[in-house]
Parts: sequence; C-alpha cells; structure tokens
Amino acid sequence: MRNLYANFVEILDVCKKFSKNLVNEQGNIPRRGVVPRFSDLEVIALSLTAEKFSIDSESLLFSYLKDYKDEMPNLISRRQFNDRRKFTANLCEQIRKNIAMAIDEGEDVYCIDSKPIPVCRIARAKRCKLGKNDFQTAPSFGYCAAQNTYYYGYKIHAICGIRGVIHSYELSKANVHDIHYLNDIKYDFHDCTMIGDKGYLSASVQLDLFETANIRLEVPYRLNQKDWKPVFAPFAKSRKRVETLFSQMVDQFMICRNYAKQQVGLFARVISKISAMTVLQYFNFINNKPIGRIKYALV
Repeated sequence: MRNLYANFVEILDVCKKFSKNLVNEQGNIPRRGVVPRFSDLEVIALSLTAEKFSIDSESLLFSYLKDYKDEMPNLISRRQFNDRRKFTANLCEQIRKNIAMAIDEGEDVYCIDSKPIPVCRIARAKRCKLGKNDFQTAPSFGYCAAQNTYYYGYKIHAICGIRGVIHSYELSKANVHDIHYLNDIKYDFHDCTMIGDKGYLSASVQLDLFETANIRLEVPYRLNQKDWKPVFAPFAKSRKRVETLFSQMVDQFMICRNYAKQQVGLFARVISKISAMTVLQYFNFINNKPIGRIKYALV
C-alpha cells in the first residue's frame, strides 16, 4: 500500500485551509462535551484519503492503519469513525463547496446530468430495509435510459463547470424525473447557461428559468420535433464533462457499490466520494496539471 499517511497529511492541510470560520482552533465543530483528540477535520481527511485510494471498506481501511500507529497515536476506533463521519458530513460538504469555488470561481457555463445509484439488486428490493422508515427519502424503483435497465435506489443530479468541477448536486428517489431538479437550480444559479441532454427538454421549464434567473437552458432537439436544428458542437463537447465525472465516480470512487446499512450512512459516503474527487482536482489545479486526471494527483 502506498504511503497512506503522507496523503492523509496533504489532504488534512487542504481541509484546514478551506474550513476557516467552520471549526474551532482544535479543528472541531463547536459543541458541548469532551473535546475529541482526533479532530473532526482529521475524520474528514481520513475519509477522503480512503476514497482517494478506492478503499470503500472501513474494515480494510483500519487494517492498513495498523502500520501507522506511531504517526497517528490518537486514532479513533472503527465504530467511532463510522459515527463521526456521519456527524461531519455537512462540514465536509461545506469544505467541498469552498474548494469548488476556488477552482471555478466566475464561470457562467455549466453542465447538468443525472446518474443512478442502486442500493441493491432488483430481486432484493423488497427485503432491503435501507431508508424504509421514512417514505419521503426512501429508495424506489427507477429506469435508466442510458443503460436500458431498471434499478432500485436513488438518483444523483449534478451540475459541474466546464473545467469539470461539481458545484451542486442532490440525491433524489430513482423515480423522480430529471426535469424536477431544474425547479431548484434557479435559487442557486443565475445569469448563466446550462447544458443538458434530452431528459431536460421542456419549453415551459426553459422559459421559467430564463424569466426568473436568466438561466439559458440548452437542450438538444428530438428528431421528430418541429423546428429541429442540429446541436451546437461546442455545447455537445462540453456536456461530456459531466459524463466523464460520473464515469470517474463509478470507476475510482465506486459510487454504485453500497455497503451502508442506514440511509444517513449512504448519504455520508456519497458526500465523501464527491468531496474526495474535488480535493484531488484542487491538487491538480494548484500544481498546474490537467484537473480531470485525478488518478495522478498526489502520486
């Protein structure tokens, strides 16, 4: 195993840099009680380091950490790590947003797309207990047109800049249509261009986005539509950015592999995976390397 601790230190420095006014001097979220010796920022950095090395099993991670007992004397137990990773998920997301703004500040062209996140096989869906206690956020059956298959789980909607950095994302039930996510983006984005696929085709939504937030939604026409016109080539090329990001999340960060037993655990893992990808992009950014080559970051 490559030097896990060296990468942990590098990622921890980035977390400290972008967590100003979010944590106290010890690197913890201000709260009552005993001050943890292994800080919240260290929990986040360890989680991102594990995702960087494609370690999605906490048991495997802590087996590697046995070699670094001297460097990490205050390391918490595996159970504590699991609980505190859920507790620090919102802090991790705030740090990720700060890093994304540092890389892509001032952009006005974005790409939007969605990706299925199954939680189990179709045959096991009725026995799966994940999220069943809350109907509003429970997983559901959905259809993926790109893969021509049905699945059971969630769907992630993401917006990224032209450089390939995710600025906003949201998890929804698998049966929620992509078009409904557009109703939320007008509160976070304005005076920009959104490039999507045919799943976002809606004249009324396009008009609403333009009138309320001056968002120009560019979607390719269907062949049987009136006034059909070919796709603007630069837009078609730019939209591949978000598809590349989803491919990297499936390949290096294994976002479609689920070991979580609880819904909050699944959401925390998704946040860690996307945050880890953003941190690696930041390392490429400050080292003047291609941002998308995240496998070569921190080698």
